[in-house]
Amino acid sequence: MQTATAVLNDIRTHYCAAGSGPAVVFVHGLAEDHRSWRRQQEEFSGHRTYAYDVRGHGASTLGTADGTLEQLRDDLLAFLAEVPGPAVCVGFSLGGTVVLSAAAERPDLVTGVAVLGTSSVVGRRAAEINLQRAEEAADPAALLASLREDTRMMVASSTVDIDELVARRAATIGDGAGFANAATAMAGIRDNPLTPALAAIKQPVTVIGAEHDALCPRKAADILLEALPHAAYLEIPGSGHLMNVDNPDAVTAALRTALG
Repeated sequence: MQTATAVLNDIRTHYCAAGSGPAVVFVHGLAEDHRSWRRQQEEFSGHRTYAYDVRGHGASTLGTADGTLEQLRDDLLAFLAEVPGPAVCVGFSLGGTVVLSAAAERPDLVTGVAVLGTSSVVGRRAAEINLQRAEEAADPAALLASLREDTRMMVASSTVDIDELVARRAATIGDGAGFANAATAMAGIRDNPLTPALAAIKQPVTVIGAEHDALCPRKAADILLEALPHAAYLEIPGSGHLMNVDNPDAVTAALRTALG
């Protein structure tokens, strides 16, 4: 695997590239970085895969962050235009919402879509929690405590080492500013849902849910499936929201199906 940095918009975007063949770009979720896709990058050697660190996560800089989905979408579009060119895009949770927004905006750059644990709109309570997490990001102790609480709720498997997972997630967000920015962006889709824009996505979309996802239940997938013109659904058994932690084999198999 190769790591590199590209200067895009007002930030330096860190990414990892691997394999050869048709281009696939992976976009991680909140409190993750490109390493969350390592298993898939190793498995999909017949594709040229790219996984980048979202603004303010991992080794990517924060820049002048404005707490909007549109800015995160434009970061993805800038990455596509500068690095791989048109590609199938795969996104988890926050990353899935970013991918759907990009697919609606620039179908010439996003040629196909797979989203995991993804919502196009959030309810009042979810928006409040995201804004609370954004406020807590300024206090390292409070952020770590909320990250631990959230992580426990996102995992269904009893074999996952929660302490190790929390430490890994905490390391990806550094001082918390990028985490706060992305959490604020997700809260914003309560008042400005992405759902109406989904009708513009003519590319094929695979929606992947998890059997025991408390954060993004089947209702969220149904909203996507109803709004998207060309979509199919796959489900990861025995998994909570962090499905690539709970059941990476099933996630890899589902993405292999999605990538055709």
